[in-house]
Order: sequence, then C-alpha cells, then structure tokens
Amino acid sequence: MTSAAELPAAAGSNFILRDTNGNAKPDPLKTATGVYVTVHGHFYQPPRENPYLDAIERQPSAEPFHDWNERIHHECYRPNAFARILNDRGEVVGIANNYEYFSFNIGATLMSWLERYDVEVYQRILEADRKSGDRLNGHGNAIAQVYNHIIMPLANERDKYTQIRWGIEDFRSRFGRMPEGMWLAETAVDYATLEALVQEGIRFIILAPSQAQRCRPIPSDDVPVTQWHEVGG
Repeated sequence: MTSAAELPAAAGSNFILRDTNGNAKPDPLKTATGVYVTVHGHFYQPPRENPYLDAIERQPSAEPFHDWNERIHHECYRPNAFARILNDRGEVVGIANNYEYFSFNIGATLMSWLERYDVEVYQRILEADRKSGDRLNGHGNAIAQVYNHIIMPLANERDKYTQIRWGIEDFRSRFGRMPEGMWLAETAVDYATLEALVQEGIRFIILAPSQAQRCRPIPSDDVPVTQWHEVGG
C-alpha cells in the first residue's frame, strides 16, 4: 500500500524543509530506504443526536460517561491528541500529538461533534495535518471519508457522487486543502465507485490485500514503467 506521504508533491509545489535555525534539512521522502509501513487511524461515530433536541441523550451502556461519543473521546480521540511520552521510570517527559505522525480519517459527523464538544482536540487535529504537510512536502496525514459512511457498492450513481463530493467539501472546509485519499465505509468498493473517485480527483483509497489482485509502485519520472505484483486477492 502506498501512503499519502509517498506520493509526489503536487505540480508547482516547492517545499524546502528547514530546522529551527533556518538551515535546509534532508528530504525524508528522498533519503528514506527500506520497507514503508503506514499506520492508519479510522475514526468515525454516527450521528447520535436526538433531532428534536439537537443533543445526545444519556446512554446508560456508556457509563460512567454520558454517552458513547464522550466515552470513546476520552479513551481514544483526546489521548491521541495529548499522548504522554514516558521515561524508563514511568515519568512523563513530553506530550505528543499522535495525529501528526499517522495517517488518519475522521468522519464528518464526528468532526462536527468534536468542534462543539472539545474544540481543543479539534484544533490539535487540524494542526497535526498542517504540520505533517509541512514535513512531508505538502502531503498532510488526513484523508477524507465518504460523507455519510454508506456502503458505496449499494449506492446508485447519483448517491456515489454525492457522498464523494460532500466528503471532499467537508474536508476542504476544515483542513483547507483538497484531500488526496478517501476512506470508504467498511472498505467496500466496486468499479463504479473507483471510477467516481477518479473523476472527483481522489488519488488513493485503502483496501485489504484480499480486495486487490495486483498492486504496483506509482510510476515516476525516474521509473515511468513499474511492475505489477500479485497480492493474492
């Protein structure tokens, strides 16, 4: 699988990495060798709000928290925004924003909830994408998601395009850029969905190995023809 960090920079981009003193640093995309491993976080919660109250009602199964959004937020989303770095004595020596260091997508309904419930974490997520983009020649860690998390092969053509376009526009309104990749609900895909994604400018998706028959490295100016490799799909 090719991550967003491995894709060539967009045409016309001219990123120069510099350290805190303003000195140019080696480009990690050009100096890295060996096997690439991409860790991806898929974060999604359905809309749980009562439409009459515009609020989530108490969910006893989520105790001691008010509801499942709050529980998962305090167990996952916030800890990733303020991850503790410990020394060998278990003492906190630093705080890291994990979203800056792994590929991720966050559904539109969850982002809307985070913006209302914990704007500090919401801003940390946006900041992480900006910082990762600065570090990786413009390729931020965030990717988009089909808007309502529907099973795309079951959607008609119009709904496929609606889900993709709304997902793109929600992403652009928050992250301020066009997404390069898009998460498909349950990684469900068919050829019609792939064609719609290409038409709307999406450059990659994430699949399980069993969903693909072959894969190949992305062609480049240096290697214009690349070989297909069987992956057992």
